[in-house]
Amino acid sequence: MNHTTEEKRIESKEEIQTYLDRLKYAIRSGSVRINFQIDRKADYGRDKKYTNRYTMNHLFPDEDPVEVLKRELSRLIVEDYIETVKDIRFPKRSEMRVFGKQYSEEYVYIKIRVELVSLEQASGRSFIFVMSFHYSERELKDRNFPYKKV
Repeated sequence: MNHTTEEKRIESKEEIQTYLDRLKYAIRSGSVRINFQIDRKADYGRDKKYTNRYTMNHLFPDEDPVEVLKRELSRLIVEDYIETVKDIRFPKRSEMRVFGKQYSEEYVYIKIRVELVSLEQASGRSFIFVMSFHYSERELKDRNFPYKKV
């Protein structure tokens, strides 16, 4: 995503813990749908290793991607948090949270948005939009994680 269309900030540790608690509650309750972009337009021309499809197939072969995401998002902790991003092209949409989680020797870049849907729309349920779940193209270091214990 073009950095000029994003506003980034670091939320407090307490805000991220609350966000994760709510995320995990929604996943456990079954009242949330997960929308995962296995193939993204942004992946066109990109090294396949850094795509959602490759990462999911490499780390979790023969597993249902939605079930994998439910499990893996439920395992996120505050120390995995990197930043909060607002896409200023879509000011009415909720902010995205960015996390990095290490699998073996490599980090996976995770970018999610939780959307609350009103009762008047569709099923009235909320959904989690998983924009990114792929190996990180840039090297993530401790300094990228504001709450990582060193």
